[in-house]
Amino acid sequence: MRSAVTAKKILTDHDRELGLVVIETVYLQEKRWIREAGAEIPTDLAERQDQSWFLVISDGEPAGVIRLVYDPALEMPTELGVDLEAGVDIQRLRKHGRFVDIGRFMIVPRHRRSFRVALRLMRAAILEVVSRGYTHFLTDVFEDDPHSPYQFHTRVLGFERIGTHRHGELACASRRIILILDIARAYRRLKKQENKVYRELADGLGDMLETRLLAPTA
Repeated sequence: MRSAVTAKKILTDHDRELGLVVIETVYLQEKRWIREAGAEIPTDLAERQDQSWFLVISDGEPAGVIRLVYDPALEMPTELGVDLEAGVDIQRLRKHGRFVDIGRFMIVPRHRRSFRVALRLMRAAILEVVSRGYTHFLTDVFEDDPHSPYQFHTRVLGFERIGTHRHGELACASRRIILILDIARAYRRLKKQENKVYRELADGLGDMLETRLLAPTA
């Protein structure tokens, strides 16, 4: 029987607590990248416009979370050890896109083999950002993390590598790989493939995505 997998925006105290269960399981107990989980998800998400959090439930239990931060600074402080790929122009990126940073994208060990969990989180994120007029995702992944979503992001979704940096807010010594995704371009590519990834991501969103992403002005 197919697992029941649903994603929701975290707006209530109850959903926040479920999200913190995921963070404590992955980032605190497993990875040890943070010192405590409670401060990760703000308590006033229902009023905030600068960020959103989403939670995925699989078979009745919290399975993953994702954080979106809107309009992040594209220039990173020099102390982070940033090394951009040849030809990457930050000013041009800013001029031609509206960016949302994907962070805290994590799935508990028991559900990591489920593509549907990851895709439901990304579907919720895409719906949110496209409906708000954003065009690109920006994210970091750890180079040496055995559970890195790098292959999922690049091979499945179409993220592109634009650079690396050595340091960040999480207590991890691994180099960070900086990735960006042009959402409209990725949608066109997936639509041509008509595979299960496309069907999961576009489930119930087809009309909105067609209007927002494939319109002549997009």
